[in-house]
Amino acid sequence: MPEQPNPDHGPTVPPAGRHVRLRETMSPSDSVLWSIEHDPLLRSTITAVALFDRPPDWERLVARLEAATVTVPRLAQRVVSAPLGLGPPRWVPDPHFDLAYHLRRVQAPEPRDLSAVLAIAQPIAMAAFDRERPLWEFTVVEGLADGRAALIQKLHHSLTDGVGGVELALALLDDRPDVPLDPPPPPTHGRPPGMPGPLELLARSLAEQVGGALRVAGALPGAAAHLLPQLPQLVPSTWRLLKPVSTPASPVLSGRSLTRRLGVLEVPVEDLRRAGKAVDGSLNDAFLAAVVGGVARYHQHHAASVEHLRITMPINLRQEGDDFVGNHFTPARLTVPADIDDPLIRMTELGRQARAWRQEPAVAVSDDLAAALDLLPGPLTAAVFRAMLGNVDLVCSNVPGIPQRAWIAGAELIREYPFAPPSGAALSVTLMSHGDTACIGVSCDVAAVADPSLLCQCLHEALGEVVAAGYRA
Repeated sequence: MPEQPNPDHGPTVPPAGRHVRLRETMSPSDSVLWSIEHDPLLRSTITAVALFDRPPDWERLVARLEAATVTVPRLAQRVVSAPLGLGPPRWVPDPHFDLAYHLRRVQAPEPRDLSAVLAIAQPIAMAAFDRERPLWEFTVVEGLADGRAALIQKLHHSLTDGVGGVELALALLDDRPDVPLDPPPPPTHGRPPGMPGPLELLARSLAEQVGGALRVAGALPGAAAHLLPQLPQLVPSTWRLLKPVSTPASPVLSGRSLTRRLGVLEVPVEDLRRAGKAVDGSLNDAFLAAVVGGVARYHQHHAASVEHLRITMPINLRQEGDDFVGNHFTPARLTVPADIDDPLIRMTELGRQARAWRQEPAVAVSDDLAAALDLLPGPLTAAVFRAMLGNVDLVCSNVPGIPQRAWIAGAELIREYPFAPPSGAALSVTLMSHGDTACIGVSCDVAAVADPSLLCQCLHEALGEVVAAGYRA
């Protein structure tokens, strides 16, 4: 199994000006995230809201994003399906790329605070991407009452995952406010000379399919010899990863819709780290215990008891040298106790379960499982994932954030709130560290969470309970 990065550590900063290596076809993991959107409830939209101490200089920001579409060409590429479905989708240059479509700015409405920014971000997070364009949108929100500004960032999950998104942000940010702009690189948008037409794409797809089949056939004897001794452990582990779930564990979080409400929370990183260390665990153990405790409190307000909750938790599979485009994670599905009152015992048990999942044999073959699922027709792939994820109660994710002060176009980044897609669950709760602050984004499906404000209050109280337990221990 690949070595798991420490979730308490931040990402590494990509070298300035590096052109990112890109593959023309989607990887199986990226392709699955693209195809499951045959079911709208499984839309794979990553949203984040950044706060800045002032509005970025618009001209410099436009220049920075224009340069980024050259150094990271994926930002100016769209997705096309392989002819006749023979092979994975492909990334191709958008011949009509228009930065003005992807980078916008608006004025904040009253009360011109963070709640106003979240009100703007909610419909952005809910809307599907235009599949004829590159899969990202940035919206600058100016005119906040305290002189600050916000940047709403929206990316499709097939472009990158949460950790990759942070590294992409680092590639766009500066380490001081007065960095001069480099001369703009020559644009590479549009259909370049020699770009293959439909017939050549068909021939290329056929050749890749045949070549892939031959490589698989050649590797089968060695793979079989390697996997056969592991089958007694691998088969039940794969079933635990993929098995369908018929009903939510929660008696309250049962509805599903396309309507989202966003909320935010903050807590000092060191407080969560101290709480985790109190049980010889990690910051992630404390965070997970607080989320489960908060959701249990929400049930108490609804006079409902809940013994267990089903959680999807991404496991980061990125390794040193991986580029920030594409996905390198596998979803773990935990059924955790929700009736443990003592926060220290809750941290211990949830941390034990999370670490046990990292040792599941299926994690080591997650890319192979994605490749197998990607062979199915898109609607069938979506149906498999709906059966797996549609009755999960919540998604819980911890993304290492930006470890140092950062600026863009003269404006300093002061907060970054992440919102992972619920992916069929009732809600998602995502933590991203920013300096010494843990910024937490909550995305609720209102058909399941009838009172998102109450849920956020319950999560706030549970965070305080976990932090207090860390100080007492």
